Amino acid sequence: MKARALEHQRGGGGGGGEGERSEWKEKKKRRWRNEKRLGGKGGSLSLEAFANAKSNPSGYNPSIIKKQREFYRNAKFVKKYKKTLTQQGQPSDHKTIPDLEEDGTSENVRKRSKKKKKQTLPSLEEEYKKKRAEQEKAKMEKELIIRAEEEARAKAESKRKDLRKKMFKKTRSGQPVMKYRIQHLLEGLAEKPNCNS
Repeated sequence: MKARALEHQRGGGGGGGEGERSEWKEKKKRRWRNEKRLGGKGGSLSLEAFANAKSNPSGYNPSIIKKQREFYRNAKFVKKYKKTLTQQGQPSDHKTIPDLEEDGTSENVRKRSKKKKKQTLPSLEEEYKKKRAEQEKAKMEKELIIRAEEEARAKAESKRKDLRKKMFKKTRSGQPVMKYRIQHLLEGLAEKPNCNS
């Protein structure tokens, strides 16, 4: 029976084509790979196969990931630094060599560059102070808003707790105290606008 099935799979009987043969070969190849990987025809793994399966690299290496993160973070800082330099009007690469004058000294060039720096620094300092003041002001406003929200939240919570305490009050015999419940209902009706009915 098994021989017929194998022959049928191979294409020996019933007019099987090339497609069936290649499919059969693929299955056989897959089975052979699995057996080799698992360490034999038995269902259990050999010790060597188990050790090899555990030691195969999974692609997860924390040290490499850490290095990549550090690299990208440093790249980001360098990019920001270069951006600020270009905004201040300075060239981003520091390898610029001042042009030497005819007499061979670069003192005049240095003096010019110092003057330029002195002229730009006060304006940059003013801009920085303005931005800093705006940031401080925004921070203070944000803190005030947060504090107000927290106070409102605390008030609402204490009010809810008080109301809950009143609602759960009981008499000596275990019956609910209706005074607070009726009062709550009346307050709720008073808050709603009158309906024409």
